[in-house]
Amino acid sequence: MPEIIKESVNWVTVDEGGAGQRIDNFLVKILKGVPKSRIYRLVRSGELRVNSKRVDVDYRLQEGDRLRIPPIRTAQPAMEKPAGPVEARLAGCVLYEDDALVALAKPSGMAVHGGSGISRGVVEQLRLERPEAKFLELVHRLDKETSGVLLLAKKRSALVKLHQMMREGGADKRYLTLVKGAWRNEKQHVKLPLHKFLTESGERRVTVKEGGQASHTVFRLVKKFNEFSLLEAELKTGRTHQIRVHLAHLGFPIAGDDKYGDFPLNKELQKRGLKRMFLHAFRLAFPHPLTGAPLVVEAPLPAELEKFVAALESAS
Repeated sequence: MPEIIKESVNWVTVDEGGAGQRIDNFLVKILKGVPKSRIYRLVRSGELRVNSKRVDVDYRLQEGDRLRIPPIRTAQPAMEKPAGPVEARLAGCVLYEDDALVALAKPSGMAVHGGSGISRGVVEQLRLERPEAKFLELVHRLDKETSGVLLLAKKRSALVKLHQMMREGGADKRYLTLVKGAWRNEKQHVKLPLHKFLTESGERRVTVKEGGQASHTVFRLVKKFNEFSLLEAELKTGRTHQIRVHLAHLGFPIAGDDKYGDFPLNKELQKRGLKRMFLHAFRLAFPHPLTGAPLVVEAPLPAELEKFVAALESAS
């Protein structure tokens, strides 16, 4: 890979977007192509200075800090590939936006961030589309197969408040899901401990297991069909795959779930037009992180799910 040698010292002043970050993580973002081991050496050797002083690698930056970055060899950034079919769908997905945050209607099939063979997720794609944005970070996550409301913070102060809100249950998160079978109760609280593990192939999975993380979902019956039930799921905790595992454990697998679902049924559903998991984050309500004003963001049910529900109604 061709390299660029920066012959002169660079000076960087930390703005609000960088405030609160560890210096090593901050440098990884701005020194693209430089190995983290080299960044650690820069800091530990004192070649890199903050406000003319040496710092440790776990130093957290403050707004106004002035960094002296010595001449360093950095990799030539690779040319960005044009957005693929899924990535292109991100355009026009904004549900709400202000100076502090942006709420998107994430499409099914798009990961929230890159990694594990995925070159670009929602956050990377949005940064690519908004090169002028000083700060864009995920507030929470949705599974790749799940569609619906996804929040990103545009200020670190907003991110900190929103993370606190999510941890302490200050956000009301609602999902719509279609499950196999006849759900009985109008409202049902499910509290089951969840344990994360890796399969032999290295894939992350979750199971109900004594001693696992406490988890709580409230399910409400929306409508019954001949073979299925449409439910609203309210997350009281936000564990990995929580809704999917709770429902599968109770004997009501989500239609189209390729990890915990009914696999023969899923094949049949594909022929009937359902080619994805029926799980959609339709509503997120929370106090605005900076003003405290109540905010409700809703994402309508995607067309492919609406169409499948309409077909079930016709058959019923």
